[in-house]
Amino acid sequence: MTQKQTKNEFWSWFKVIGIAIIFTMSIRYFILSPVVVKGASMEPTFETGDKVIVNKVGPRITNYDRFDVIVFEIKEDKHYIKRIIGLPGDHVAYKDDVLFINGEAFDEPYLTEYKEGLLDKGDFTYDFTLEEQLGEMTVPEGHFFVLGDNRRQSIDSRSLDIGFVSQDKILGTAGFVLWPFERLGNTR
Repeated sequence: MTQKQTKNEFWSWFKVIGIAIIFTMSIRYFILSPVVVKGASMEPTFETGDKVIVNKVGPRITNYDRFDVIVFEIKEDKHYIKRIIGLPGDHVAYKDDVLFINGEAFDEPYLTEYKEGLLDKGDFTYDFTLEEQLGEMTVPEGHFFVLGDNRRQSIDSRSLDIGFVSQDKILGTAGFVLWPFERLGNTR
């Protein structure tokens, strides 16, 4: 092989590797990103150490829906994973462990198994209204009211530290566990 052929082959490999790196980084930055779950606030849907895939594109093309699981940022490099309960304009309340949105009772099937397994059969989600928690009658435009699935151990929109989550702070939806393999799959 001549020196020119070696140089051409080197540049060919350099281009291929460079394109692969740019492609991979683009996917991770703009489309899908892995996030590691920390804490018990989303159990049993997600457990500490689960690596989930965040879909950054889908919700930006369509809208976020009630009960979507989202990843959002409160402070730089501090991400939370929670479930959307209240959409803009919604009034949210809990009474006797039942979710009421705009006065209508909603079933939360993703909580059933977890609630049944509790030794303490008290309320899983304490009674509250938006007015009591955040001083607002409805969820403001461009914001969401979010809760963790493990309501007794979740820091979520009920806390003034988080409050309503601005759509601008949402990184994307999370619904697929990538790791550990025994939990691999869609969680919705």
